[in-house]
Amino acid sequence: MKNLKGIIDRIEENFVILELEDGTMKVIPKEILPLEAKEGSVLIIDEENINIDEKDTEEKKKKADRLLEDLFK
Repeated sequence: MKNLKGIIDRIEENFVILELEDGTMKVIPKEILPLEAKEGSVLIIDEENINIDEKDTEEKKKKADRLLEDLFK
């Protein structure tokens, strides 16, 4: 399996909906995520691990905040 990268779109009970870079959605069990993962977290998934990409998560959050700020000016 190649590495996957995606952002947590939403969390539903025991599952997480992950939007991958190509725009497809993947459902994964919540129990296999890092405890600190939340909606908006960018995940890197390889054959053995799921890690949060802290830098990319922060960049995407800042971009979303700027867009919201511009929208409500």
